Formats: sequence, structure tokens, C-alpha cells
Amino acid sequence: MRKLWPFVWMLLAGLTWAQGAMVRVAHLSPDAPAVDVLVNGERAIRNLAFKEVTPYIPLPAAKVRVQVVPAGQDAPVVIDAELELREGVYYTVAATGFLAQIRPQVYTDALAGLFPRAGYARVRVVHASPDAPAVDVAVKAGPVLFQNLPFPRASQYLVVAAGRYDLEVRVAGTTTVALELPGVVLESGKTYTVFAVGSVRDGTLTVVPVVDAAALGGNR
Repeated sequence: MRKLWPFVWMLLAGLTWAQGAMVRVAHLSPDAPAVDVLVNGERAIRNLAFKEVTPYIPLPAAKVRVQVVPAGQDAPVVIDAELELREGVYYTVAATGFLAQIRPQVYTDALAGLFPRAGYARVRVVHASPDAPAVDVAVKAGPVLFQNLPFPRASQYLVVAAGRYDLEVRVAGTTTVALELPGVVLESGKTYTVFAVGSVRDGTLTVVPVVDAAALGGNR
């Protein structure tokens, strides 16, 4: 179970909306244990398990040091990265790859104030399966929505009609289906990121959909 450490709120007491960046953290390393996340040397998030994505938290628009350690421990430090955060920008900081080659990936997310018009949603895909080839994502018996997406890239956001979709993740450039995604619901006014995670070798390939922003003001 993840928990945001009180340090985050203490650090940012008095920080106004316009003064900082918004950051969420995603654990996308399929063979890594639960982790704690340190920000500038202080534990900010604890016990984040594979496939979990935190809510957005405010951080200063500045250089920020982010470290990742096994949950409840101080070592080993498996990720040690310095991030340059810009004011007003939303980020996903993800732990990706197998544990032996784990590394951070930083994705710039849609701003909360930019919403699709009524009846439409926005969606993108992040390829976070380290042993999967490049993929296409298509509507079953329909058009290809995202083409030739390799690990660990994120697609551009795509505006689509809100509704229920039967989707397929295919090996890029082929009709070979790696993963079927029936009944995917994309709601009007919402912006989504769909993380493709897990391991092909272990048969654990799956997706983790999260809401980046919603027209009624909610962020996951």
C-alpha cells in the first residue's frame, strides 16, 4: 500500500499552484520489489508496488534529486536521478526495465486545464514492457490508433470519441495479437495514459490505465 510521506507537505507549505510542478511516480519494473521514493534525501513515498501509480504531488520548479530504494530500507539505491522540473508542467516519473537494468523514465503529461470537448476523450500509450517488441495498438477489426511504439516510449495523445472499445496490442507492423483489451471505456472529457507493463517471457503482459486529467477538475 502506497503512502505519501509527510515530508512532501512540509517541504511545500506555502507553495502556490503557479510556483511548482506536479509529479506522480509509477512503478513499472516487473521484477522489482515494492519501493520507497526519496525526494532530496527525504522519504516522500513508501511501499509503492509494481503497477501502482501515485496521485500527482506538488514539487518545486527546480532541480530535484529522486532516489529509489527497496521499501523500508536505505540501500541499495537502485535509481538516483536529478530532474529539472518546470513550472506548471505535469510529469510521470517511472521506474522501468527489469531490476538488473532498472532506470527512470520521465514523461511529460497533459496539463490539467486542457480537456477534450464534450463527447471525446484523449488517450496515449506508454510501452513499459522491457522484453516486448515495438507494438501497434488498434481497434479490433478497425483502425490502428498507435503505430510502432517501442519500449520505453510514450505515444502522443490522441483524441477519440468517448465510448467502449475492443482494442488489440499487436507486434508492430503485423496482425499478431500480443494482448487483447476488450471493453476499454474512455469517458467524455477525460485524458488517459495506458501503461503497457509486465513481461512477455513470464506471460504477465497487461495494461494499467490511469486518468491524467478530467474536465470536472479531478486528477488521479
